[in-house]
Amino acid sequence: MRRHPALRIAAFALCALHGLAAAQTWPAKSVRVVVPFTPGSGTDIIARTVMERLSSQVGQAVIVENRPGAGGTIGEAAVAKSDPDGTTLLVHSSSYTVTPSTYRNLAFDTLRDLTGITPLGLLPNVLIIAPSKGIRSVKDLVAAAKARPGSMNSASVGIGSATHLNAERFRLGAGIDTVNVPFKGSPEALTEIITGRVDFYFCPVVAALPLLKDGKIVALAVGSTRRSSALPDLPTTLEAGVSNSDYNFWVGMFAPAKTPRESVNRIYQETIRALHSSEVREKLARLGAEPMEYNPEQFNAYLRAEIAANAALVKAAGIKVE
Repeated sequence: MRRHPALRIAAFALCALHGLAAAQTWPAKSVRVVVPFTPGSGTDIIARTVMERLSSQVGQAVIVENRPGAGGTIGEAAVAKSDPDGTTLLVHSSSYTVTPSTYRNLAFDTLRDLTGITPLGLLPNVLIIAPSKGIRSVKDLVAAAKARPGSMNSASVGIGSATHLNAERFRLGAGIDTVNVPFKGSPEALTEIITGRVDFYFCPVVAALPLLKDGKIVALAVGSTRRSSALPDLPTTLEAGVSNSDYNFWVGMFAPAKTPRESVNRIYQETIRALHSSEVREKLARLGAEPMEYNPEQFNAYLRAEIAANAALVKAAGIKVE
């Protein structure tokens, strides 16, 4: 039986009103934000900084839950399979765009099951090494690695992670042979760098700053395309003479793909409001995070392009997850 045009219009209006109401009432209960890395990692610190402000804005608890492991895919899967009601979100790093190329048998599809909301900031990695190594420049590090092919190693927070990809870009650009040593998170990787058991690490600047201040590590360069405002006198690896070595490490927010568009837009608006607050801006600046603002449509277009670019990098570096 064909529905009367007036009834179709009424039904459409009802759906629109329901969507508007869902957006206006978000969040109706506490929000869980999954961070797929360990507490104290760069992604975790950025997430907690922004979510604290977001919680005060929306009048609900916003609880950060760490679900580390498997290059971030454990936390990704938990959010991808959650109810798409806007109360389970993901804050991930740029390794989000690497896992489609490194994990072939995922229980979810990165582009189909999750959607980007907005970046929270660009967080440059800084190339660090223990003072005891006696290496004080990128040139010295490259020379040492070339003198002993295959004997030097680099830390990462997992195969295919942003820290790993930055090291691989550097390795390929410098033409050196080094070995990746994956850890559960930045705190564990930093411990091994400080002791000298691992040679170098492209560490998120937020996690490295306190140790740099205390002289426990030495910074050689930043791995991003441009210099870090937190370390303005430190050159990029490009400026240090290693071509094609830059890798941009960002932190962003995601939701299950079927989350109502009205709710996604509301989450985006509240998150941008939090990022624009003087309190959060000052905290992020102290952490070395740079602004990187995209709306959901722009962010998802960026994600698709970066997934394709990282697929080429993974192939060139021969990265495989066992």
